[in-house]
Amino acid sequence: KQVEAMKTVLESLNLNIVEMVDENATLDGGDVLFTGREFFVGLSRRTNQRGAEILADTFKDYAVSTVPVHDSLHLKSFCSMAGPNLIAIGSSEAAQKALKTMQQMSDHRYDKLTVPDDAAANCIYLNIPSKGHVLLHRAPEEYPESAKVFEKLKDHMLIPIANTELEKVDGSLTCCSVLINKTAEL
Repeated sequence: KQVEAMKTVLESLNLNIVEMVDENATLDGGDVLFTGREFFVGLSRRTNQRGAEILADTFKDYAVSTVPVHDSLHLKSFCSMAGPNLIAIGSSEAAQKALKTMQQMSDHRYDKLTVPDDAAANCIYLNIPSKGHVLLHRAPEEYPESAKVFEKLKDHMLIPIANTELEKVDGSLTCCSVLINKTAEL
């Protein structure tokens, strides 16, 4: 149902749609981290190597590297982009191990923002022409120590979001969002 609903919306926006027809391939959005330069794909319970290969075949202009995900639902359960060159990463051993893997696989050096809580590392960065750098992050009442780390980002407009209820059903901020780069035609 979720796939069909998204397909309908994307078709209505006249966006290109690539369907995975290999029934052995799995690729969950929560395992796909696009940095603006390259893709990191978490190999988890919901994403396999074949899914990562199809992503690489689809986006031939970008490097695609796989990252084993242990003890978490998705890659973005403990990391996401918090700025144009900034990876927000949790403090757990699994998160730090995944970050080390990403650093080894990439030719680019990303800045990192380490937060105490893995779940709080799942944030949404937007570059909005009239607002500049905007970051939606978990609310201080949910993750107070991580919120203090985000507050150090002085060049970002920070928007705290409470997500406790959706988190109960594995819904993180990036899971509940589809970001579309708006053009004049949309």
